[in-house]
Amino acid sequence: MTTIADILQALQPVQDPELRRSVVDLGMIRDVEIEDHNVRLTLALTTLACPLSDSLAGQVHNAVAALPGVGHVGVQISEMSRKEVGQLMARLQAQNAQSSGGNGGKPGTTLHPKGNLPLSFSLDPKDAAPFKSLAQTLSPIEHVIGVTSGKGGVGKSMVTGMLAVGLNRMGYKVGIFDIDITGASIPHLFGMNGRRMKNSPEGIIPARSEEGIRLVSANFMLENPDDPVAWRGSRIAQLISDLWRNVIWGPLDYLLFDFPPGTSDVQLTAMMDLPVQGLVMVTTPQELANLIVRKAIKMSAEMNVPLLGVVENMSYFACPDTGSQHEIFGPSHAGEVAAQAGTSVIARLPVDPALAQACDAGQLEAHQFEPAREMTKFVVQKVENLENAAAKE
Repeated sequence: MTTIADILQALQPVQDPELRRSVVDLGMIRDVEIEDHNVRLTLALTTLACPLSDSLAGQVHNAVAALPGVGHVGVQISEMSRKEVGQLMARLQAQNAQSSGGNGGKPGTTLHPKGNLPLSFSLDPKDAAPFKSLAQTLSPIEHVIGVTSGKGGVGKSMVTGMLAVGLNRMGYKVGIFDIDITGASIPHLFGMNGRRMKNSPEGIIPARSEEGIRLVSANFMLENPDDPVAWRGSRIAQLISDLWRNVIWGPLDYLLFDFPPGTSDVQLTAMMDLPVQGLVMVTTPQELANLIVRKAIKMSAEMNVPLLGVVENMSYFACPDTGSQHEIFGPSHAGEVAAQAGTSVIARLPVDPALAQACDAGQLEAHQFEPAREMTKFVVQKVENLENAAAKE
């Protein structure tokens, strides 16, 4: 008769692919039930976003099914709570600290469970240094910039895409993290609907545009880009955090976050948990848009995330026949909004039918939009100024 002890012994060789520890030792095997020749158990993952969850569940199933006398094996997948994950990481850190003295490392060095990569996490809130995954170790990123608005429909994703294209053309290595999970549009702008991100043992490999911009978006995880992501805010925030830990961006000069509209869970997660260096705020001339944008500006101030400047999209229309400018959505308020935020206007972008057509056709990279070039240079200069100011403090 198979016992629970037999099952746990059979599962001892099965290891979590990232932590490189036995699933038994990590406390991932739970609720083991034996009825006649059938076994049911729960595999509690540190995150449901683990790209190798199916593979790990298969290993657990096969290890138990190989036991003599075992018939059907049912493996239920669940997720550890944040508290449980914190306790687990604290235990691993303590174990690694105890063993680091004899490995030739510096005193106090903590090793990655794989055995040769340094960990940089601490569960002491005063240290504010989260666990650094293998994917993050492989992804040195110089600058992380958020593009936000507070209000939808102002062209925030288009501005994000134009900045990425501009930076790429200036010779920088660029990525876009589309954290607008329920309204992802970055793949469409780059003509990449239907693409997929790839999984590897080390983490998730971003999709790449025609010109080499690295892209991560929820739409790459859907069978059909028209399928809705009907999730609550807490689950969306968790997905963003998990993707941040598990995507292998590789070396980047700039990673741009395409924020969703609003001032709720996703924005809080990005500003509090992710290393956002500064924000580009996008608005339009309408007073209603500026009212909501001012809320987002106040939120960034409360989160202590610097505002690089304001981009006013659809600011005017330049008549192709005469060159005269017409403020068809009302007079510009960009200067007023920027002054209230203590920053400057990065750019006033005109209404451009050719640009709109390029975005609809997924050909943003192929479009030459002169105002985008100046906007990109301005953002680069603002980031340099931010770094210089920080260096003097």
